[in-house]
Amino acid sequence: MDAQGRGRADDIDPADQWVLNPNTGEYELRLAPSGAQSGVPRPRRGTAPAGARTRSAPGQDRAAPGRDRAAPGRERQGPGTDVPAPRRRRGEPPEPQPGRRRGRTKQKSKAKKVVLWTGGTMAFVLIAVAGAGYAYLKHLEGNVHATDIGDSGKDGFSKDEAFNLLIIGTDKRTGKGNEGYGDKNSVGHADTNILLHVSKDRTNATAMSIPRDLIVDVPECRTKQPDGTEKVIPPSQNVRFNTSLGQEDRNPGCTMDTVKAVTGISVDHFAMVDFNAVKTLTSAVGGVDVCLAKDVNDPDSHLKLSAGEHTIEGEQALAFVRTRHSFGNQGDLDRIKVQQQFMASLMRKMSSGDTLSNPKKLIDLAEAATKALTVDTGIAKVSTLKDMALELKKVPTKNITFTTVPVIDNPAERVHATVVVNPVTAQPVFDAIKNDVSFTAVKQKARQEKAEVAARLKGSRSAAADVRVDVYNGGAEAGSAQKTLDWLQNTEGVLKSSQLGNADETLDKTTLEYSPDQADQARKLADLMGLPASAMKPGKSEKNAQGLPAIVLTLGKDFKGAGVPVKAPTKAPDVEKSTADKTVCAK
Repeated sequence: MDAQGRGRADDIDPADQWVLNPNTGEYELRLAPSGAQSGVPRPRRGTAPAGARTRSAPGQDRAAPGRDRAAPGRERQGPGTDVPAPRRRRGEPPEPQPGRRRGRTKQKSKAKKVVLWTGGTMAFVLIAVAGAGYAYLKHLEGNVHATDIGDSGKDGFSKDEAFNLLIIGTDKRTGKGNEGYGDKNSVGHADTNILLHVSKDRTNATAMSIPRDLIVDVPECRTKQPDGTEKVIPPSQNVRFNTSLGQEDRNPGCTMDTVKAVTGISVDHFAMVDFNAVKTLTSAVGGVDVCLAKDVNDPDSHLKLSAGEHTIEGEQALAFVRTRHSFGNQGDLDRIKVQQQFMASLMRKMSSGDTLSNPKKLIDLAEAATKALTVDTGIAKVSTLKDMALELKKVPTKNITFTTVPVIDNPAERVHATVVVNPVTAQPVFDAIKNDVSFTAVKQKARQEKAEVAARLKGSRSAAADVRVDVYNGGAEAGSAQKTLDWLQNTEGVLKSSQLGNADETLDKTTLEYSPDQADQARKLADLMGLPASAMKPGKSEKNAQGLPAIVLTLGKDFKGAGVPVKAPTKAPDVEKSTADKTVCAK
C-alpha cells in the first residue's frame, strides 16, 4: 500500500479542536470531552543503561575475526584464549542496549525521489504538536511505515551522540497521486540520496548528496522475505548507486551498507518519502519560496516559471525538484543543487512565525509528513522521531551545509553518463564527516571545547620506562595489539606493558584512558603512538595483572599500525557548498 493509501487510526479532525489555555497562553488540542489532552502524561521513553565499559577477565577475552588474542607481556604471563563472540540466535529478543540489529523485513511501502525529511521540517512539526496529547501522537505513529533493516542500523537513538541519517527518495511510481510520473514498472531505486550528519554538540550539520549515477560496488546484504525466510543478495560490482535499493529486492539496509562501503561512514538510520510528500508538505505550509536566474519552460517536468522569485506548492513544487533539463549542464548533479536549495527554503518556511503560530497548518503538516514517511524500526515511534527532531532543531540553519560527494566523469566511458568518486578530493570530505568536523564556522562554545581537548597534550611527560599500559584490540586488524606490544617494548622501551586481547566493544577510533595522576604517562604514550588529543580520555585507569594501575590503550578501526600516527582532521576541506540560511537562485 502506498503512503497515501494508508488508513487513519480514527476520523478525528484535530485542526478543529485547538483551544487556548489561559494559564499558559498556548494552544492545546482537545480530542474529546474526556479524551487525551495536552496535560495527559506521555509514557517515558525507554533508555538504555549508560554503563561504563567493562573488560573480560584475563584469559576470557572475547575474540572475533580481525581481532587479537590476549598474549603474555612483561607484566602478565599466560596466553589468552580465542573465544568466538557470542551471537544472538534467531528468535531471541534483542539486547536491551542500542546496537546493530539482525534480521530484516521487507518494507511496507516505497518512497520517491525528493526527500524533505530535515531538521527544518519534522523538527518544528513534531515539537509543535507534542503538546497535543498522547492519543494524537499515537495516531501519528500509526501513519508511519517501518522497515527492519537488521544490523545495518542502530536499534535506538541517542541524544548524546552525533548521528547519521540517510535520506532516500525512490523512483518507484505507483500508488495514488503518483500514477502520472515516469516509469510505472520501476522496482524503486535509490534515486535521490542525502546523508545527513548532525554533530555531537549540535552546532552544525552536513547534508551530503550522493549522485544516483555514481559507480560503486554494492556489498552483500540480507533481507527477509514475505514468507519469513532470509534472502542473501550477492554483491554487485561496478553498478550505479541507485541499484542499491529495489534491484533484486534490496531494501534500504542495503543502501545504508553501500554508503558505508563507499564512504567509510556508518549510517545509523534511514527515512524515505514519496512524490506526494513534495506536494502535500509544500501545500501545508502555504508554498515554498524559490528563485530562478532565468526563465524555465521544461516540457518533461511541466515546469514553466519566469526568472525571479516565486512561491510554489503542490504539482508545481514537484515539477521544480524533478526537472533536470533546465539548470546548469542539464544533468543530475545540477538537479541535486536545485533540490538542496529547495530543501533549504522549506526549512526556512517551517521555522517562520506564520507556520509555528498556526495550529491548523501544524496539524496538516504533521499528518502529511508522517503519512509520507518510511523509516527503520529504530526510530519508528513518534516519541523517538520527536527526540530526533528536538536535536535537529538545535542546529542553526546557517551552520547546515549542503554539499555533494566529490566526483569525476567515469574514465571508462567515451560518452559520459556516470561518475566515480574523485580519488583526490573525496576522502577528506568523508574523513571530516566521520570525525565530526564542521564545514561552517561554529559557535565559540565548540571552539572552547576543542581547546580544552587540545590542552590534554600540554604538560610534562614521564620516561618511557615509567609508562604502564594495557593494550586491547577494539577493531584494528588481527594481531595489532601484539604487534603494538612488541613495538612498545622492543623499540620504544615501554617495558611495563601488557597485551590483553580484545576489548569488549568495537571502536571506530583509538582511545587512551587514564586517571589524572597518570596524565604524564598518557602524554608520553600519545607522543610515541602519534595519537591526537581527541584520543585521550581522562577518567579512570584499571588494575593490571599485578594489581598495579595501568592506562588503557584500545586500538580502534582507525589504527594503521604500530608507530604510524593516527591523525583526525581538525578542519573540513574547501568544497562547493551552500547553507540553509541563504537564498540562491537556480541557474
